[in-house]
Amino acid sequence: MNTLVPGGRPADPAPGGGIRLLVAFILVGAAVSVALGVYGGLHLPTRRALATLGFPSLVSMKVTLASAAAVLGVVQIVTALRMYGRIGHGPAPRAVATTHRISGVTAVLVSVPVAFHCLWSLGFGTYSARVLAHSLFGCAFYGVFVTKMLVLRSRRVPAWAVPLLGGALFTVIVVVWLTSAMWFLIGGPGY
Repeated sequence: MNTLVPGGRPADPAPGGGIRLLVAFILVGAAVSVALGVYGGLHLPTRRALATLGFPSLVSMKVTLASAAAVLGVVQIVTALRMYGRIGHGPAPRAVATTHRISGVTAVLVSVPVAFHCLWSLGFGTYSARVLAHSLFGCAFYGVFVTKMLVLRSRRVPAWAVPLLGGALFTVIVVVWLTSAMWFLIGGPGY
């Protein structure tokens, strides 16, 4: 049976071709992640802020915006669960889907100055396990995001890929936040 999932996508696209397309999209996302990591590793870090967007320091800007992105990630998960009928009763109101889209776009937009300054000012860090994890997951965030956006635009990719990538995106942003903003807020050593 070919049922519809949120957004009117068929739950069961034609076999074979959809999986190959999903793999292609994952490879594109992986290329984005690797390109960011290579840039961060090759670029000589400036150790200064280009702009702090009105915040008193680079660190305060990064911690605040990363925390906002993490909170918006929670909004993404809650609204996705509602759209997929995992919480609440009956079909989700249109406002839920609208909130999901707006919070997703906003999360990515507020993450851009943080990521830019991470790569441009600090580079791809490897001097501790925490910093390495932060660097890897920070680069992975944009790769997973690109993959999810490509999947959302395709009706041939299996519908299960959307919530899977959404969950992966949420997991990545949580790890990025835990290894940076939360670490700073709790006064972790070496920040």
